[in-house]
Amino acid sequence: MTNDAASDRLEAGIRLDFREEMSYGDYLHLGELLGAQHPRSQPAAHDELLFIIQHQTSELWLKLLLHELVGARDGLRADDIGLALKRLARVKNILHTLTDQWAILATLTPSEYLSFRDSLANSSGFQSFQYRAVEFILGNKHAGMLQMFVQDPMAHQQLAGYLNSPTLYDEFLAYLSRHGQPIPASVTERDVAQAHQFTPELVDTFKVIYAAPAEHWSLYETCEALVDVEDAFQFWRFRHLKTVERMIGNKTGTGGSSGATFLRKALDRTFFPELYSVRTALD
Repeated sequence: MTNDAASDRLEAGIRLDFREEMSYGDYLHLGELLGAQHPRSQPAAHDELLFIIQHQTSELWLKLLLHELVGARDGLRADDIGLALKRLARVKNILHTLTDQWAILATLTPSEYLSFRDSLANSSGFQSFQYRAVEFILGNKHAGMLQMFVQDPMAHQQLAGYLNSPTLYDEFLAYLSRHGQPIPASVTERDVAQAHQFTPELVDTFKVIYAAPAEHWSLYETCEALVDVEDAFQFWRFRHLKTVERMIGNKTGTGGSSGATFLRKALDRTFFPELYSVRTALD
């Protein structure tokens, strides 16, 4: 027997019989997961499977992204800034992975996409309730978006919960207030169902932190972690825009939006405006 043949033998302890034990496939529910791709094009378009898997995996990453953002928010609420920073570090890496995924979809040429685009009918990523929940917890709140999910009670209930609870930024500002930083009552007592409004006094607070990082290290580090998250989120948005432009140009989106024009406008929205304005204010 050669060495190569010997190396192919299974180790004695490797389990092979899973008739009465949980397997890898059982744990991950792979039967359901791998059976959830149902192309609709007729005749079947080869590239539709790519489109479906791209969006299904994005939804899985969005689920984890939301989980980690909630965890970071909870860490700040519990005055555990170290835990919040750990979870924000994971958030950044999830966003990088989501951004990198666009490179796979960008291999879809306009002709290939058009071969099955009609099969989408009115469905669109614009209708992702998890994406909307991520935007809500980061601060881009819009109560009117709930109307899109009235036919899905579970999604509607979850999204309403994020609309009516503090954002990640709200909890950071509350943390700052509890730890002696001057935060206006108009911020700490605001209606959390509304989008955050730019508050000049917060720029003054952040200016003190940024002017002396060593004296306010944990606060300074958290400010920069939030900027990192926004940067990563904006790169994701930008990559989405460029992929859409590459595939459909300036066509209207399947969900009725203006497509690339709508996505381009989204790049002007910021979650943490004072953390960007403080850069201009620093001497």
